[in-house]
Amino acid sequence: MSFLIGPMQKHLNGHKELTAHNEILELPVQEKVYIPLAMGNAKIDVLVKENDHVKVGTQVAARNDHFYVPIFASVSGKVLGIEKRMGSNLRPCDHLVIENDGKMEKEEGLSTLSLDADGESIIAFMKEKGLVGCGGAGFPTYVKYQTDKCETLIINAVECEPYITADAQTIEHHLDDFRRGVIAMFKASKAKKCLVGIKETKKELIPKLVELFKDQNTIEVTPVKDVYPMGWERTLLYELVHKRYDKLPIEVGCIVSNATTAIRLGIAMETGMPIVDKIVTVSGDAIKDPHNVHCPVGTPFSVLIESCGGYTKDVIELVAGGPMMGGSVTKDEVCVGLATNAITVLEHKDIQSIGCLRCGQCVDHCPSGLQPVNITNAFKANDIDRLEKLRPMDCIECGMCTYICPSKIEVTENVRKAKRMMALRTKK
Repeated sequence: MSFLIGPMQKHLNGHKELTAHNEILELPVQEKVYIPLAMGNAKIDVLVKENDHVKVGTQVAARNDHFYVPIFASVSGKVLGIEKRMGSNLRPCDHLVIENDGKMEKEEGLSTLSLDADGESIIAFMKEKGLVGCGGAGFPTYVKYQTDKCETLIINAVECEPYITADAQTIEHHLDDFRRGVIAMFKASKAKKCLVGIKETKKELIPKLVELFKDQNTIEVTPVKDVYPMGWERTLLYELVHKRYDKLPIEVGCIVSNATTAIRLGIAMETGMPIVDKIVTVSGDAIKDPHNVHCPVGTPFSVLIESCGGYTKDVIELVAGGPMMGGSVTKDEVCVGLATNAITVLEHKDIQSIGCLRCGQCVDHCPSGLQPVNITNAFKANDIDRLEKLRPMDCIECGMCTYICPSKIEVTENVRKAKRMMALRTKK
């Protein structure tokens, strides 16, 4: 990272008013769900077979390589088999198809956990319930907590992406679960203090959270600036504890967990239910009636879009996630997964770029302290040695360089291509 750095962040028009105060829509019963059996390149073991009857919370599959993550049925009904469908990574992947019987019967004997449990028991419970990061990454939560080096636990309730309000609305509707989950995570982390980071603009929610934790002297609700990408763990961690790290937050004594992840832990502790449903923001300038939608895991995007009135433009950009860091998808057959938090529907616009003005805006605003314009030039020149020095693999693909570019150059896409070039070279 350069010693001379710019602001590395910027206030964006969040468009959050489109869904922030709307009621959460409850989807009607769907005929089928398609549960994604994909976690990166990991192999998923399927534990059920065709015609098996499952209930909500029945374990149906598991990732079991260097990480263990169980996957559960989100509806009750009959297993129809495995079907290839487009995933949010633009690659076909296996989906477990369950025919919904409409009864939503719950699996019996699901284990719960008291807040009196010790930290090791809480970590084991996270693993048993398949708890993953709900902020979009989907990383197994228990892995973060297998350490004795944590001094500060950071709960990320910032939600800095435009349009997305799923975290905020989930917190509003699950305050008790949020409290339970945060306290449990704090105990599991063995940290000395816990900071709940939330945008200072959440004027109604902040007092509720302060009241929620008023009896917890070591848990502090900490408002942060309304800038992007404050929700990225590196940016938030530096804002709260003024430290920078190389690869992982634990290098500087921190664990960062998403607010909805804490809520899902709280729900599991009280009811025994793993992540079988999601609150997903469906918003954008090409959707008729933006809302947050509550749905089972495995619900196709098309169903959520239809529940919000459908498309309002003939040519749209469909994004799994927010418009800055989300991934464009070509079909709305993509299904809601464990880490899905938003579907953004934008009008497609043909943008004409011009030559680079050498203004340096992309460098000043890069939250990773990179030089996107130089990475782009090195990529186009096929200069691998130069790319290695410019560290494109440190890019988080936040989209800031493209957003800020006055020449309308797809800088992020160029850096993404440079990363692919570097990855391919590493494989050789």
